[in-house]
Amino acid sequence: MPTSPSAIHLVLLAILLFFAGAVLPMACGRRQRLAHVMGMAGALAGALAGLPAALLFLLTGQTEHVQPVWPGTGLQFALSVDALAAFFLLPVFLLVFCCALYAHRYLDLPSRGGRAARHWFFFNVLAASMALVVGAANSFVFLVAWEVMSLSSFFLVVHDLGDEQARRAGWLYLVATHLGTAFLFGLFLAEYRLAGSLDFSSFEVLRGLPPSGALVFFALALIGFGTKAGMFPLHCWLPEAHAAAPSHVSALMSGVMIKTALYGLLRICTFLPPLPAWCGLLLAGLGISGSLYGIALAALQPDLKKSLAYSTVENIGIILLGIGLWLYCGATGHPGAAALCLAGALLHVWNHALFKSLLFLGAGSILHATGTRTISKLGGLLRRMPVTGILLLAGGAAIAALPPLNGFVSELLIYLGLIKAGLAAAGGQAFVFMLFAALLALTGGMVLLAVTRLLGITLGGEPLSEMSARAHESSPSMLAAMAIPALVCLGIGIAPQVPLALLAKPMAILAPGSPNPAAVIPLPFNADWSLVALLLTAITVFGLFLRRRSRPQPGQTTWGCGFSRPSARMAYTAGGYSQFAQDEIYGRGPQPKVEQPDRLGFFPALRRFHREFRDPVLARWFSPLFIRCAGLAHTCHRLQAGQMNIYLTYIFLATVLLLGWSFLW
Repeated sequence: MPTSPSAIHLVLLAILLFFAGAVLPMACGRRQRLAHVMGMAGALAGALAGLPAALLFLLTGQTEHVQPVWPGTGLQFALSVDALAAFFLLPVFLLVFCCALYAHRYLDLPSRGGRAARHWFFFNVLAASMALVVGAANSFVFLVAWEVMSLSSFFLVVHDLGDEQARRAGWLYLVATHLGTAFLFGLFLAEYRLAGSLDFSSFEVLRGLPPSGALVFFALALIGFGTKAGMFPLHCWLPEAHAAAPSHVSALMSGVMIKTALYGLLRICTFLPPLPAWCGLLLAGLGISGSLYGIALAALQPDLKKSLAYSTVENIGIILLGIGLWLYCGATGHPGAAALCLAGALLHVWNHALFKSLLFLGAGSILHATGTRTISKLGGLLRRMPVTGILLLAGGAAIAALPPLNGFVSELLIYLGLIKAGLAAAGGQAFVFMLFAALLALTGGMVLLAVTRLLGITLGGEPLSEMSARAHESSPSMLAAMAIPALVCLGIGIAPQVPLALLAKPMAILAPGSPNPAAVIPLPFNADWSLVALLLTAITVFGLFLRRRSRPQPGQTTWGCGFSRPSARMAYTAGGYSQFAQDEIYGRGPQPKVEQPDRLGFFPALRRFHREFRDPVLARWFSPLFIRCAGLAHTCHRLQAGQMNIYLTYIFLATVLLLGWSFLW
């Protein structure tokens, strides 16, 4: 280990503080308030210790290792942090801080029982395991941390054990994530067989693989990490789990947990030899397909959090589109376009972590204030929750890629990469780049539909239910937790040259010799850009201040086309707002499952009309697969006879088979 204190010691300290924040609440017994404070303090302290360390690694580009040996085991707890790892550690620590601060007043804790201790145990274990996944230096530490991350997030999803939807979402998540983990086990076992070592430094042997061997490793990494990342069509667990989890947990899972899978995919790509061009094209195709699919379903969901969850599928698709274009452009002789696409993908990792966590925390504030997350039961919340509403509008503008916020910058880089490659290419290759640009623009238009539907109905108009009419503003700690990512979103949009400079060191690891994005095309992000963005922001803030200070006008109802008694029931519902897109644009793909009343008689009783937008991929592909697997597991259940002699026979047969296998190999 290093003899003098260094940045990696702060990362270790952060992980130890997270574990302390997990263990100490469990020792508090029935003292819920004390357990709550201890768990939150551990999470906040760990995040504050890790933030400067990650920033220091990004600024200096240095690499540090810690490799103590566990006595008597021969196993090494090896950690290594470089600029690429620090790039993903920075949002981990930042969002752990925000989500822990938010949970201080968001959690509705009972006076007795261990619910607070249980929550903070799994929350802090999740934070520590995410840091360990990114900082792992060998396969053993990575897989152990990966499994701990999966299990702790599972228990956070099913935090409310009385909620049937949460239990169903948790089991779906557990099955899907372990199917993906099986491919990762295959990847690391295959590497160990080639190199004879668990250390990531031994992965250099993969550079000498033949093309067929490199494709096998790429496929294992794509399926294993793509499942956790929510890549289409392996995303089926994500909308259910993110909607069912507590809102600050949804923000943490959507903002940073799924990004650890992107880190793993990028790290594996640094060890592999140059891949064929079609691998990048495949990844880009999966990315743009997931973007269109995710945002189409996001614009149809009646549930506020589920709509945001499907939007996560869309943003992961944009990131994968950028990574795929980086691989494709690099393999086809377009290094400048490859650099722009990689920079856009990396920056969108940060941007999505910021604005999606802001939106999930805002959705949690709405749920906390109204008791519902059904969009058609909300309305008029901007007047009752003005600060929360303004922060949500900032998050909506960022996710819709509107300047001067951060989402615009990262998507613009991908557009510039596509345009540069399209102008330099010829024939069918130029058509491919222009097609991707058109589909990305189509995704942006659909994002506007989803965002205006989500925030327009929720914040604008009149309350559509009594729950919305009784809404109240969030507590100061919850508002502060939302304000931090909102300010960073604005800061990146005003001064994008700062985060672009921080991308230089991670890009040098991923693509050695890659040109600086600013040297490829003269980017507009200079002092004039910052000045105009600051003026636009100042004008917006000043206008909101004047509106807040202006004398309230007497309320007037919207003109009801001559109807003498207009009511809130005349306003657009969530389903009505997206009806045209559902019928005329989306086609027969994402059609709802409708339950409508039978033909009415002379004396009709109470009737019920219900629509449910089910995920076609989950309903048609994965649900039948999971049902068959459950049936097979039930059949194999007969092997559990509960008799010791039968179990000893199983052990004897397994030992014989392993001995025979060892002799053959």
